[in-house]
Amino acid sequence: MFGNMGNMQGMMKKVQKLQADMAKLQEELKTRTIEVSAGGGAIKIVMNGDKQIQSLKIAPTAVDPEDVEMLEDLVAAAVNEAIKKVDDMMSSEMGKLTGGLNLPPGMF
Repeated sequence: MFGNMGNMQGMMKKVQKLQADMAKLQEELKTRTIEVSAGGGAIKIVMNGDKQIQSLKIAPTAVDPEDVEMLEDLVAAAVNEAIKKVDDMMSSEMGKLTGGLNLPPGMF
């Protein structure tokens, strides 16, 4: 009976270490950046792991007063792609840490 308590304590220590490691990784990932482009490079966005846009570049050729909708679509596409890449980066790095455990989102 007492042997199982030792196993439980060992398991709790592993969970606490995993939580600490995940928190540390999440903070580190917030400082990483990804870069995406849309429209053949007409729009470039750099976003950090905290999903904050660090820079947005719009090529002068993408600015057409007669077709503002195209520019809006390009910016939206670039922002959405940047968010997807940040999510993919987070999932990939967390997956390495958890060893492929299928933990529910937000568990840690």
